[in-house]
Amino acid sequence: MEEQFILRVPPSLAGRIEDLLNSENSASSEDKSLDLSFSEDGRSGTFSIGGDRFPASLLNLPGVVESYKTYDDSVLIKTADVGQMIMVRENEGDSVPPGVVEYRHGLTPPMRDARRRKFRREPDLNPEVVRRVEKDLLEEGKRVAPTPSVKPDVSEVGTNAGEPERSDSEESDYSI
Repeated sequence: MEEQFILRVPPSLAGRIEDLLNSENSASSEDKSLDLSFSEDGRSGTFSIGGDRFPASLLNLPGVVESYKTYDDSVLIKTADVGQMIMVRENEGDSVPPGVVEYRHGLTPPMRDARRRKFRREPDLNPEVVRRVEKDLLEEGKRVAPTPSVKPDVSEVGTNAGEPERSDSEESDYSI
């Protein structure tokens, strides 16, 4: 089973990573090194590219993102549900405050502040009221439902009981 996460980096770092992955073996091995290490809390760490180090944080996403891959550019195969993102920042001052474990915004603009806008909060309910309503519902379920009264099948006076009604088209004579 694959484990996947999203690595979000600033545009300047994205260019460097792309160049590093697409470059030939002409560069020295120190320039080609990528490293990601986390501290003991498992949420904050350091991302290194070449000789430069950048602060990184592991954050939970407000929703689950499905990840797919393809072998023939026509059939997609689901590979994972991604629920975490590693966010790399350029400056130490941009760091995530301690104790924050969830990224408020999703990956795309429509998911901006998604937790507050799209997902319902837990209602504040009084436990005593919940208990009373639950008790009332259980008592309601124990009651026997009234049986429906049986109505006798009586035909109305003046109708052809047993004979179907005939339309005008059935009475016409076709034997000319």
